[in-house]
Amino acid sequence: MQQFASLLPLILVVLVFWLLVIRPASKRQKAQRELQQAVGAGDRVMLTSGIFGTVRGVLDDRLEVEIANGVVVQVARQAIATRVDATPTEPGGIEPGRTEPDRPDDDTPPQAPPTHGNI
Repeated sequence: MQQFASLLPLILVVLVFWLLVIRPASKRQKAQRELQQAVGAGDRVMLTSGIFGTVRGVLDDRLEVEIANGVVVQVARQAIATRVDATPTEPGGIEPGRTEPDRPDDDTPPQAPPTHGNI
């Protein structure tokens, strides 16, 4: 009985560590795996790099994600961080209430910034 009493604090520390650290982490990992398996074509997602896009195609372990109009990249399924709600923009990239898109539609190159003095 004396030996059990001396092991009781160690057992309590292990139990608390499991309850506060290991169990929540394993639940998060399980939820992340389920999310990555459930993502399908048409879902808006955020990648682990912070890039937002729309899933356009599903391959075995990869997804085709459109990150801009006509720009489709293949990413590993594990690169999906979260599924996001639809963006507050209308089709075409215009926010409600705005009359023009954020970027110009023409192919003119950006202007160089003005230089000051001799370099």
